[in-house]
Amino acid sequence: MNILILNGSPRQNGTTAAMVDAFTEGAREALHKLDVVPICQRKTAGCLACEFCHTKGRGHCVQKDDMQEVYPLLEEAEVLVLASPIYYHNFSGQLQCAINRIYALDNPKNLKKAALFLSSGDNHMYTGAIYEYQQSFLNYLHLEDLGIYTLHEKQNHKEELFGALRQLGKTLK
Repeated sequence: MNILILNGSPRQNGTTAAMVDAFTEGAREALHKLDVVPICQRKTAGCLACEFCHTKGRGHCVQKDDMQEVYPLLEEAEVLVLASPIYYHNFSGQLQCAINRIYALDNPKNLKKAALFLSSGDNHMYTGAIYEYQQSFLNYLHLEDLGIYTLHEKQNHKEELFGALRQLGKTLK
């Protein structure tokens, strides 16, 4: 499978990165093609709502920033993983900009499945991100849900979750 992970965490060694690492370990073991894009280390502006992508641009965004590297990966991906810490009940701002810019493609042609990895300091912060994932990705793009995986600061079963993420990566079909 061709897997794209959009990691929306600014912390390269934080909880979200550990979740991504566990998943990628299993996916690499299963010899899946894997691209991990650290969105916070890229320059990605928000959508301008100019509609260039749906008129003159024919699926290409008028903005020439680092999303130009992500678009071909999105077009090839069969599985999309969104990974983010939760800030004020939703994705990081950087990941939100990238999500909004997926609009230029409308519906990536090979995308069939999605998963969501979220981390937070509190277990009651996920509602906004989960809603957007379910509505914008699963429902609108008609994707199969591979699951929502959450890890909060005080959780005792981190290794159990990391094992589940490794297994998910290993058993994708």
